[in-house]
Formats: sequence, structure tokens, C-alpha cells
Amino acid sequence: MDERSIRILQAIATLKTGSPDEIAAHTDIPKSTVHYRITKLKEEGIVLDDLFDVDLEKLGLEITVITEVIAEYDEQYHTQVGEKLAEIEGVNQVYFTMGETDFVVIAHLADREMVHRLISDYESINEVVRTSSQFVVETVKNEPHPLNDFELETLVETTVDLD
Repeated sequence: MDERSIRILQAIATLKTGSPDEIAAHTDIPKSTVHYRITKLKEEGIVLDDLFDVDLEKLGLEITVITEVIAEYDEQYHTQVGEKLAEIEGVNQVYFTMGETDFVVIAHLADREMVHRLISDYESINEVVRTSSQFVVETVKNEPHPLNDFELETLVETTVDLD
């Protein structure tokens, strides 16, 4: 990873496009280089896809539920329980965490019926001991592109290979 690749990734996040023309204009990196670097980043698994962002609230998924899950400890339980949680309809993110909480799960849902089903699905997992769910009242920040949360200099200093 080098500074040019970081600049391209940040441009993709900022511009919300993978267009080599727009990225080249934004970064002053030649279009052919941008195209090559994006292809390389995809091959390396750093860039995963070309999805469009969606406003979930406007789509009707207005309820965000954040759930802490406590599970029974067992060998490889983090993988097994994590996969079961991830398979539940409406679950968008599952994090295995350290501390008193084993998992943090985030779901975006449309109505109370979906919330009730979600909680029932959590409870149907044998290894789940307890859950604690919170409902988001107002979203203060939801940056779909984490690279936008850093200054370019910070990204370069912390991610560029020094070899």
C-alpha cells in the first residue's frame, strides 16, 4: 500500500464513485494509473465491490437496533455463535468483542414486528444466554466510508508500507 492507493481510496469514499475519470480529476493521478490501482486493490481484496450507498431511513428501514449478546463460552463459540447471529434476517453487522459483552449486533428494521422477530431469533440460538437491545433515537453520524473519518496524512502515516 502506498500514498497513491490511499489517495485513490479516499477519493472513492469522498466522491462516492469508482469512476477513474472522476478520481483522476480529484487526485491529479493519471486515469490509467487510477484504473490500474483500483483493479489491483480489488485483486488484493482491499476493494470488495462497487455498491451504491442507500439511505436506509428513506427506504423504510427506520429502526436501528443495537444489541449486546452474552453467549455461553465454548471452544470456537465466537465463530459458531457469530455466524448464527449474522444469518438472522435484518442483521447488518456482528462484532465479537472483548469484555463482558461477547457480541455487538446491529440491525436496521422497518417496524415493531420486525424488532420482535429479531429478538425471538436471538433467543432461539441455544448458546445465547442474554441480550440487551437499545433503539437508536437519532443518528448523529453514520459514515458509510470510514476513510472519510481520517485526514489523508493520518492514513498515509499509519497504512503506507515503509519497505
